[in-house]
Amino acid sequence: MSTVKSGQAAGGSGSGQGLTAEERAVADRFARLGVQFADRVAAVPAGGWSDPTPCTEWSVRDLVAHVVEMSEIHLSLVGLPVPQGPGVDVDPYKAFVRVRDQIEASLNDPEQARAEWDGRFGLRSFAEAIDSAVCTELVVHGWDLARATGQDERIDQADVDKCWEALRMVGEEVVRSRMVSGPALEPPAGADEQTRLLAYLGRRA
Repeated sequence: MSTVKSGQAAGGSGSGQGLTAEERAVADRFARLGVQFADRVAAVPAGGWSDPTPCTEWSVRDLVAHVVEMSEIHLSLVGLPVPQGPGVDVDPYKAFVRVRDQIEASLNDPEQARAEWDGRFGLRSFAEAIDSAVCTELVVHGWDLARATGQDERIDQADVDKCWEALRMVGEEVVRSRMVSGPALEPPAGADEQTRLLAYLGRRA
């Protein structure tokens, strides 16, 4: 397991200098998805936090809490700091933004982006894990949040493609046990790729 050195976790250049093209693409994608998810959280009406979501056991607040928790876990796996601040029970928007901003800063620091740990899927860098796991969470649960709160549900085709790539990498067992997905549904005839993706994850678009 390779982690960032003590005293460097919260620092770094943060400018993106020294990143490979692939690392730069991950940082840019996470930044875009992070803004989109934050905007959806900000648009939840005051009385909407207890509303149900397509993840049937979760309220809107529970769903945001899950995304925040998964983000914090990925920081801690490689020894990066988990920023402190209001929790989702107090301020869901601030809770998400504080962890989003830390991940974004770390992805823009080459040493932190390349910090590694050896897990279920072998040796992986922080940037690789964020790309396959957290970005997928932001896309799928971003759709859940939009559906639950009446917001724009469209997913960019590039993000649909990246989600399929990540899901194939982790395999069926993990998708069903860890991705908060029900049994796959049969998509309607002529369904677009977004609908097919969501149907695979047990969601009816």
